[in-house]
Amino acid sequence: MPKILILRFSSIGDIVLTTPVIRCIKQQVPGAEVHYCTKKAFQAIVSNNPYVDKVHVLGDNLSELVQTLKAENFDYVVDLHNNLRTRIIKTRLGKPNKSFNKLNYEKWLMVNFKINRLPEVHIVQRYLAAASALGIQDDGKGLDYFIPAPDEVAIHTLPEGFQKGYVAFAIGAQHYTKRLPTERIIELCERLNQPVILLGGKEDAATGEEIVAYFESRTTNDAQRTTIYNACGKYNLNGSASLVRQATQVVSHDTGLMHIAAAFQKEIISVWGNTIPEFGMYPFRTKYKTLEVTNLSCRPCSKIGYSKCPKGHFKCMRDISFDDLMI
Repeated sequence: MPKILILRFSSIGDIVLTTPVIRCIKQQVPGAEVHYCTKKAFQAIVSNNPYVDKVHVLGDNLSELVQTLKAENFDYVVDLHNNLRTRIIKTRLGKPNKSFNKLNYEKWLMVNFKINRLPEVHIVQRYLAAASALGIQDDGKGLDYFIPAPDEVAIHTLPEGFQKGYVAFAIGAQHYTKRLPTERIIELCERLNQPVILLGGKEDAATGEEIVAYFESRTTNDAQRTTIYNACGKYNLNGSASLVRQATQVVSHDTGLMHIAAAFQKEIISVWGNTIPEFGMYPFRTKYKTLEVTNLSCRPCSKIGYSKCPKGHFKCMRDISFDDLMI
């Protein structure tokens, strides 16, 4: 029975994007025992995955983790993170392994000189290539996300105005330059013409309240007041995923909930600021529409993001047109 270790420490979206590799190894490698190593904060994403036999958690002590992994005596290591810590782990385990291609040089050329040498290949395909020595092939089934029953959100627990359908809007993102300014989120919500549930973490709750307050100030009609519901910080990740799964459509920045929405085959309005879909992390195998400012000389300014616009104008988000948005 071959024992396979997959390494990916973070973050939400990146881990969700590795799920085709997990599934293909489990289903296509006869008798495979699949282990997954990630950070504790992201353990829940893979712990409910039926194709994962065991999860290992990266804590503060890398040496302790290495000793635990050594005891498993893996046959092969698939490195889907490819950083210093995963290289240390692979060296110390001394097992056959393969890392995925991060395209760092190509991204550097694009960010710094706007020279596009990026292949037209989704990151999922690069993840799968890292496991190709195991004989797996893309099964064409897309992404997976599994929600444990206790975390499912019952539709009848939502405010009445949202029980017959809503758009889920993931308003958060790890970096400021990957998020629409609040006034632009409001503008986009106005064009949706459906009840909207705002999703995000506790750090997005205040923004959500500001958006709700704006819509409440515009009408005295109680029925209309329920058209925006701030769910930011009210649910854990799986709860938010449940709300995404039950939505009629999803709006999201370049962030983890976008990929969770893709796992549920949702129609997605994908909003891009300082990063670009050409980096290979656009919604995978689902119907989507991209909102972005193309031909902006300073874009992309980073392969990840910043706490503020380096140029000060933030045109990549402020100048996105919503004119042709049809919901």
